[in-house]
Amino acid sequence: MPATADELMAVEAARRLDDGSVCFVGIGLPSLAANLARRTHAPGCVLVYESGTIGAKPEELPLSIGDGELAETADSVVPVPEMFAYWLQGGRIDVGFLGAAQIDRHGNLNSTVIGDYDRPAVRLPGGGGAPEIALGARDVFVMLRQSPRTFVEKLDFETSSGDNVRVVVTDLGVLEPRDGELTLTQVHPGVDPAQAVEATGWELRVADDVHETAAPTDDELQTLRGLRTKGGR
Repeated sequence: MPATADELMAVEAARRLDDGSVCFVGIGLPSLAANLARRTHAPGCVLVYESGTIGAKPEELPLSIGDGELAETADSVVPVPEMFAYWLQGGRIDVGFLGAAQIDRHGNLNSTVIGDYDRPAVRLPGGGGAPEIALGARDVFVMLRQSPRTFVEKLDFETSSGDNVRVVVTDLGVLEPRDGELTLTQVHPGVDPAQAVEATGWELRVADDVHETAAPTDDELQTLRGLRTKGGR
């Protein structure tokens, strides 16, 4: 069975993690990507979850950061304030994964409101630790499905700075900052760059050297599909 869009996203993000990288991981696609990297080319990748677990090695992917297996398999468990003050603000996190409801051409993110702040159309979960991750991690990886609703000309609210965003992995391809603006540098198999341009709310730059994502290897797909999420089939 060919790789799905989500699988391509997970594989592409995983490939960008180096062995030994310390990664601040979220639930969902970031957790899938980080655990795939740990089980393939980067066994020394250190997974840090916001609940305070350092070096977690879950057998099954957690449904939340409060999953007990993260603590059971971790090298260490620290209080959340220490997680942010010592690990994140102390510059000890190499890669931080983020998602959002909106992103602009500079990589700034919104996870607070859609619409006017005082009278929003949608009240979102809020920043949580995202603003600190955005500033404290050396490199920020963003994983989002690409559409004009999410990739917007102007954010309704800026929750997190895009200064440290190094890559945005979408279901269509990969965007990277060039001259201060996110630029399409890669498309997934079967995707035309025009599709990514159409799915973006600003005039998306397309790199002259845009190329196609290498298809997942059999080992990557087998390992990825072997990573089960708790409660899933």
